[in-house]
Amino acid sequence: MSATMGAEVAVIGAGYVGLTTAACLSSLGHHVVCADVDQEKVDALRRGEATIREPGICELVVDGLASGRLDFVLGASAAAASADIVILCVPTPMGATGAADLSTLESVVAEVRDLLPHGCVVVNKSTVPVGTAARVAELIDRADVAVVSNPEFLREGFAVHDFLNPDRIVVGSADRDPVPARRVAALYENLDTAVLVTDSSSAEMIKYASNCYLATRLSFVNTVAELCEYLDASIDDVTAGMGYDDRIGKAFLRPGPGWGGSCLPKDTFALLRTAESAGSDFALLRAAIDTNVKQQELVVGKVRKAVGGDLAGVRIALLGLTFKAGTDDLRDSPSLAIAARLAAEGAELSGYDPSVHAPVAGVTDDVRIAGTAYHAAKGAAAIVLLTEWPEFRDLDWGRIADRLHGRSVIDTRNLLDPLIVATAGLSYQGIGRPDRARAALSRPAEMVRQAG
Repeated sequence: MSATMGAEVAVIGAGYVGLTTAACLSSLGHHVVCADVDQEKVDALRRGEATIREPGICELVVDGLASGRLDFVLGASAAAASADIVILCVPTPMGATGAADLSTLESVVAEVRDLLPHGCVVVNKSTVPVGTAARVAELIDRADVAVVSNPEFLREGFAVHDFLNPDRIVVGSADRDPVPARRVAALYENLDTAVLVTDSSSAEMIKYASNCYLATRLSFVNTVAELCEYLDASIDDVTAGMGYDDRIGKAFLRPGPGWGGSCLPKDTFALLRTAESAGSDFALLRAAIDTNVKQQELVVGKVRKAVGGDLAGVRIALLGLTFKAGTDDLRDSPSLAIAARLAAEGAELSGYDPSVHAPVAGVTDDVRIAGTAYHAAKGAAAIVLLTEWPEFRDLDWGRIADRLHGRSVIDTRNLLDPLIVATAGLSYQGIGRPDRARAALSRPAEMVRQAG
């Protein structure tokens, strides 16, 4: 079937990438069957209940079901048997050595290889090491089935927007074979964006190189923020000045408690292991990873100093547990990594997050989950803001101060207005905001003349 009329697509995996891909492709006019191994998830999705927190996803699922262009089934086999294009969106977590664990991917390929229709195209959308498309082709071992790499570039909290308004579409096929690559690229023909067709190894490398560059950029700005504290400079003004340079830009210049989430940690380690296997010393990437660990230690040091040097038996309130605002994803959250470090030194932790309403076994064990920020603050010696939820700006800081036992607020996202916090009688610390600058933070660097 032509892409213009709508392709028959199977999406294997209904996580962040899989569900977003399935729902968005159905909205573009394709008939999509999305498969998952979790019966409860499949049942919920068939009822129109989104299983991830992502703006716009629920509406797309409901619309897709109502139109008949979207369905959900249990198991990859049920989806793949009648598809023109099979898109693999399965987990590729970090293994014990730091390399990507491809066991789920290989298991799915083994399950569907004999069921794939003649002329089908299999698409790797999961983030996989360079050379995986060739490996999948070997596992399928069918001359009538092509394997294409089509990496995703979705931000959690903006996944639907990013899918429908992409910066670029990257498609890679063996020997840059244009036929299967164009079939995959045609899925996105209604989107106004650049399309790059390359070989599969280059497409896989583009994904890793992009994420690892962003991680390195974040580690860089966190190091600059640390230096600003030593030199009595303001990271807010420094990054504002940097961002006006077209060669640099403004994105990913916000300091924080370290980077995390489902992508950057595993992708940086995976590319580092790939480089080592190839005999290349990727010292810059290793330094970015080490700097990220150091950033978490620096935050713990700030908390320790704020409560007098000893965390044993001290109650600390944490605001934000997810790895970023706008999501319920706790995977590799720097907030939880910092919580674990605080707990290891004997701190008693209470935490509030707008999307975490109950304990998650094996994930939030170090933190007592509170129903509100005010409940979390009760009796605490210090508050540590770890996730940039906008609602934290609007808290009644006088009410927070009345509930606190201590006076310290450590804002690892530079989210709060220091003057509002200070007016409530609390002591404010940010990241890269030195003591000298705190009183002037409500008056950032002044732009006296705009270009043009």
